[in-house]
Amino acid sequence: MTVAVAMSGCADQARPEAGDTITVFAAASLHASFTEIAEIFEARNPGVDVELSFAGSSDLAAQLIAGAPADVFAAASKANMQKVVDAGLIAGEPVVFAANVLTIITAPGNREGISSLADLTDPSLLVVTCAPQVPCGAAAQAAASQAGVTLKPVSEESSVSGVLAKVTSGQADAGLVYVTDARAAGDEVTAVAFPEAAAAVNTYPVALLGLAKENQAAHDFVDLLIGEDGQRVMAEAGFRVP
Repeated sequence: MTVAVAMSGCADQARPEAGDTITVFAAASLHASFTEIAEIFEARNPGVDVELSFAGSSDLAAQLIAGAPADVFAAASKANMQKVVDAGLIAGEPVVFAANVLTIITAPGNREGISSLADLTDPSLLVVTCAPQVPCGAAAQAAASQAGVTLKPVSEESSVSGVLAKVTSGQADAGLVYVTDARAAGDEVTAVAFPEAAAAVNTYPVALLGLAKENQAAHDFVDLLIGEDGQRVMAEAGFRVP
């Protein structure tokens, strides 16, 4: 059962109306793509407001379990989505809508000549990663294990945007982020692909929360995300789509 099927009972409800608001909790790596999708949704539903809240998936899951109100949850890993499922907060079954892989980022030009994951073990380099409980951090650990190296980051960030900020601000020489974040950063970073990333692909599930106040609007937002237009936006941002 997908989210769309699980919420099929909403079809008899009124269409979203002006004044409706839906709150979407989304992984930090979804910032650019979800902002664009929200703009498309609002353009098609005049007067309906989409409130986006971005953070690390583990932080968002903890907030939801603690009682934070939201209508849609999009996580960067199945593990963090499962925490919310286990708490009984999800309506129906989550559906995977995208996947992502890691890349190394450096300052523009890659002056340190980094070409592999093993190069990040150089003690003279300031390397940052996501914390292990965050999907991008778990992926970094899996990739490092695959490469047979041990990373010793000087900082473990709570979201992928934190890693990106440390590198673009010059506080770190290199970091591990998703390919989509490196693409969004443009000329602010140089991306260095590495083969072990294939061993740590993160899948992104989305689900409608059972306590959603505006079920129809939330349902329509998820339909847009998993539909042709939403998947086009995700693909253009560099995500892999089903």
